[in-house]
Amino acid sequence: MALRVIPYTEEWKSRWDNFVLKSNNGTMFHLQKFLDYHDKGKFRWHHLLFLDKNELVAVLPASTMGSTLESPIGASYGSFVTADIDFTSALDLVDTFSEYCREQHFERALLTPAPFIYQKTISQNLDYALAYRDFTFDKHYISHAIRLDGPDFVSSFQSTARRYIHKYVREQSLTIELSDDLDAFYPILLNNKKRHGVKPTHTLAELERLRKFFPDRVVLFLVKKGLKPIAGSLVFACNEQVVLCFYNMLLYEYEQYNPIHAVMYEVVKWATESGYRWVDIGVSQDTKAENPMTPSMSLIRFKEKFNARGILRSTFYKRFL
Repeated sequence: MALRVIPYTEEWKSRWDNFVLKSNNGTMFHLQKFLDYHDKGKFRWHHLLFLDKNELVAVLPASTMGSTLESPIGASYGSFVTADIDFTSALDLVDTFSEYCREQHFERALLTPAPFIYQKTISQNLDYALAYRDFTFDKHYISHAIRLDGPDFVSSFQSTARRYIHKYVREQSLTIELSDDLDAFYPILLNNKKRHGVKPTHTLAELERLRKFFPDRVVLFLVKKGLKPIAGSLVFACNEQVVLCFYNMLLYEYEQYNPIHAVMYEVVKWATESGYRWVDIGVSQDTKAENPMTPSMSLIRFKEKFNARGILRSTFYKRFL
C-alpha cells in the first residue's frame, strides 16, 4: 500500500467527519466539527489525511508548536483514526507519517490516542507499529472507566457507594435532571476548581458553543437540593462505545448529601439504558505534584467505589532530527 499524505483543507471537512464517525477508534474529539469550537487562530492546525490512491485510510488531527507536531491540541484524545486495520497497514501508516515529519523538518511528534475502550474492535496493531518504529512513551496517565454490564450495575459498586445511592433513591432529598442550564452549572464548576487552585478547561462561552454544536452529545446532569443547584456532571458522548464524565462537580457545603454518588448513579443508569459500553470518569492525577504522572490516591479510591478500573492514557513520542 503506497500512502500519500496531504494537509487538511476545509473542502475535506465533510469527508473527514464521516470517516471519523464510521471508523474503529474515532471520537468526537477527532471531528473537525469539534475542533471548530476553538476561536480561530488559537492554534496552528496541521491536520493530516492519509490516502491510498483516492481512498481515505486515516486522519490525524494535529497542531504545531515550534518544531513539534502534536496530536491532540485542544482536545482530550488525538493520534490516528482508522478502520480496523491489519498490522501491515498500521506499519505503512506509521512509516508514511514518520517520513512526512522528516520531510517537513519536524524535530519531534507527540501522539495521544484514545484508550482501547473507545475502539469498536479492540486492536493494538497501531500501538505495536509505533513501538516497533521507535516511538517511546512520553508519559502515562491513569484514567478510570466503568464497564457497563447490565441494569444491575449497583450491585458491583462498593458498599459505601451502594448505601448512599440507596438513600438517594429512597429519600429523594435531591433531584437530578437532564438540563440545558449551563449558567447554573458553571458557577459550581468555577467554585470547585478554585478550591483546587486550577481553572476549568473550558470557558462558559466554549461550553455553550460545544452544546450548540453537539446538542445530543454534550449532556448535563444537574443536581438540586430543593431549587438550589448544588452539583452536576457534564458528560460527552464521545462515540458509540463510551461516554466521558468530563466534569463531576459539587458545592462542598452540600457534600453531606453525597450528590456525586447520586449523579454517578444517574449517569451510569442513563449510559446503560442508552446502549453505551463504558463510562470514562477521567484521569486521576495529582495536579499539584512535581511529577505529572503522580496518581491522586484519594481520587482513585473514590472512583473504585463505582467498580471503575484503571486504564492508561498514554502519549507516544519520537524525535526525527
